[in-house]
Amino acid sequence: MWKKSYSVLTKEVTKEQLWKLTTDINHWKDWDDTVEYSNLSGTFKEGNSFILKPKGSPKVKIKLIEVIPFKKFTDLTSFPLAKMYVEHIYEETENGLKITITMTVTGLLSKLWIKLVANDIVQHLPEDIANQIKNAKKL
Repeated sequence: MWKKSYSVLTKEVTKEQLWKLTTDINHWKDWDDTVEYSNLSGTFKEGNSFILKPKGSPKVKIKLIEVIPFKKFTDLTSFPLAKMYVEHIYEETENGLKITITMTVTGLLSKLWIKLVANDIVQHLPEDIANQIKNAKKL
């Protein structure tokens, strides 16, 4: 199993602003220039899925496996012989909102999918979260 986390502490946005931005999956392309399109089937709740088409990459189906409104959501991407979990946690602290993204990859071909997908996502987390904060402030 491979696991990487990245956290940021900010007073620039509330958990409600960030939740509104990140759970509006159909509009990710409006603020994330790495997304060609994303489309949620149904509402943002456990068990529902969405299609994500990153620019320059094949589309993937991602399932919401845990949703705790305004606090946490976890999604799952199933690759051949591997699974990638992405946990998004929004925690209020006395020093501001702590945003933590944790990626976990498991399975027989995990090393391949870490190389092809997960490492790139993890490397861009600092700028991705900064971009989320910038855009959530507008809400």
